[in-house]
Amino acid sequence: MRDLLPDLRSRCAAGTPLALATVVAVHGSAPREPGAVMAVDAEGTVLGSVSGGCVEADVYEVAREVLAGAGPRVVPYGISDDEAFGVGLTCGGTIEVLVRAYASDAELADLGALLDLIAADVPVAEATVLSGAAETGARLVVRATGVTGVTGTLGTEGLDAAVTDDARGLLEQGLTGIQWYGARGQRRMAEVAVFVRSHTPPPRMLVFGAIDHAAATARIGSFLGYRVTVCDARPAFATRERFPTADEVVCAWPHDYLESTGADARTVICVLTHDPKFDVPLLLAALRTPAAYIGVMGSRRTHDDRLTRLREAGVDEAALARLASPVGLDLGARTPEETAVSIAAEIIQHRWGGTGRPLGELTGAIHHPGGPAGTR
Repeated sequence: MRDLLPDLRSRCAAGTPLALATVVAVHGSAPREPGAVMAVDAEGTVLGSVSGGCVEADVYEVAREVLAGAGPRVVPYGISDDEAFGVGLTCGGTIEVLVRAYASDAELADLGALLDLIAADVPVAEATVLSGAAETGARLVVRATGVTGVTGTLGTEGLDAAVTDDARGLLEQGLTGIQWYGARGQRRMAEVAVFVRSHTPPPRMLVFGAIDHAAATARIGSFLGYRVTVCDARPAFATRERFPTADEVVCAWPHDYLESTGADARTVICVLTHDPKFDVPLLLAALRTPAAYIGVMGSRRTHDDRLTRLREAGVDEAALARLASPVGLDLGARTPEETAVSIAAEIIQHRWGGTGRPLGELTGAIHHPGGPAGTR
């Protein structure tokens, strides 16, 4: 959804009707996770995707039907029948796709308001009825706990209250998925299926050390959807001109900046300074955070010296084991750009629990089931 924000917001502002197709469930192997979106506007323009190209043509036709007045619907897609040239996934999995139109001025304004919140990095959850006793496509938009503002309804006061409570819990964890309720919001019943999509601000990538490798890492971090900050204590190096793709360029002592900005469980930290006067204070601060990944550049000899200094500062072995150093996967990288790819590959591996080995050497599902639950 975030990748499509500019196009979707412009269509809402112009009053252009559109249909959104959203992956709401995945069973087995599939190219996209729940929450993946494809849009079709009244002109027939397609934005985004819900698979690797396997089912988009059929989803397009469903979207056109929905835009023409057919009601919202949930469409399942399973494995394709090659002999019949049937529409389906070639990977053997199954996905369910909700297709819903936004055609009236009120609907487009409602969608536009949600998109504005997402663009402003305001945490917000969107709950949509998929099936059951409530009306398919009924929608509720919920802000975070402690923030007023719930718009829409799923049909009954009890269902709205139960879904609002659960949606806020899922939003705090950044999770997306289907929840089941009774028609009046009763727990432990399966009369109404509700898809809750969490829209959270993008995770942060903190890059320390304003060197050429940092510029390449910042570029690939932005490509992967991170909000990238580059930090260095040297004014001549920490400049916007040298890091045009970064969201922020900060001139400050690295450990001071990290302690002031903090890091959460989705943050990735890349320490590319390989200078003890910067590294050791910075890593002491980094290891006090719940950051998902702490990668540190340097040779094996440099890393051994770094570990000795950290042990002398009181860091235990469990904390030291969190450091990914030398940083990156073994790709044979030489250039800053190649090194950035190896760093990005290791970050992805940490996030989803991959092996880092060539897929051709492995058997079983390609899409690894490990890693954190939910989507970002």
